Amino acid sequence: MPARSTPSRPSGRPVRLASVALAAVVLVTAGLAGCSSSDTTTITVYSGRTAELIQPLLEKFSEQTGISVDFKTGDSPELAQVIAQEGDASPADVFISQNPGATSYLDGEGRLATLPQATLDKVAPDLRSADGTWIGVSGRVRVLVYNKDEVREDELPTSVTDLTGPAYQGRVALAPANGSFQDFVTAMRVELGEDETAAWLQGMADNGAETYANNNAIVEAVGRGEIDMGLVNHYYNVRALEEDPDLPSVNYFFPDGDVGSLMIVSSATVLKTSKNPEAAQKLVDFLLTEESQKYFAEETDEYPVLPSVPIEPGLPPLDSLGTDRVDFNQLGGGFEKTVEMIAAAGLE
Repeated sequence: MPARSTPSRPSGRPVRLASVALAAVVLVTAGLAGCSSSDTTTITVYSGRTAELIQPLLEKFSEQTGISVDFKTGDSPELAQVIAQEGDASPADVFISQNPGATSYLDGEGRLATLPQATLDKVAPDLRSADGTWIGVSGRVRVLVYNKDEVREDELPTSVTDLTGPAYQGRVALAPANGSFQDFVTAMRVELGEDETAAWLQGMADNGAETYANNNAIVEAVGRGEIDMGLVNHYYNVRALEEDPDLPSVNYFFPDGDVGSLMIVSSATVLKTSKNPEAAQKLVDFLLTEESQKYFAEETDEYPVLPSVPIEPGLPPLDSLGTDRVDFNQLGGGFEKTVEMIAAAGLE
């Protein structure tokens, strides 16, 4: 049966997990069928990755295994809340999250099953959950994208914390509703503490930081010269330059392991209430095959989590960047507080 999909809606305001209504957060439903007989195993995937991105992999999985896949797509934090609200009645077998904070939130709610050690051993320890409940399947790095026609190299900050200074007043764009930005803020809380993070958020607001709906909007605005620079994931500008190499936008990686260039992973996990845990586990393992990892590297310009799969030409190797890593398990427990802190600073 051909896949059916509907474009997911743009990100809105930051999600307040305690108050989101179930009907408001189920965004897209589609079906992928390996075959249509009544005895076909079917799994349900809730995906924080868009249908456009994840559907080709799910189709390939169905072709190779004969396992039918139904999936819903939407913002990762919202889907995590859906699963938590559905509780034991959730139809979800697998949760694929754009950002680890939403997955760790579910881990804290006791909704995730433990993955086999053989699966966990496929990636480095800092790319998986310490308790074995989720595993990273692709990575991206936070960067400062800037317009080289408007910003001199000697104006670039040495740390993301410098952006509250007068030299950057009204020149920086943020996407407060974006899950990766929220993970970055939580990582800042882990590394710098509550008070310094709250001061940074308030400093950005007081410094006239411009807010945008998402990373794409920031990259487009920087390319147009509408704003000088903005905090985004690395691959958004990589894709923009692939479409138009003449754009003046450039990715800047913060040096010396600064939290501004945090490494963030997309993750996959099996729900504890899965009705088909073996089939669900097959999908998680499929996302960690070289075939899938090459797809993430070549089609989405992300960093593969398997060391055997090369990164795309033009991307700097992670070990050359000294990118910041934090204990992703700490992201979920503080996720709601992070959203509250962003809103309290007026960054909406």
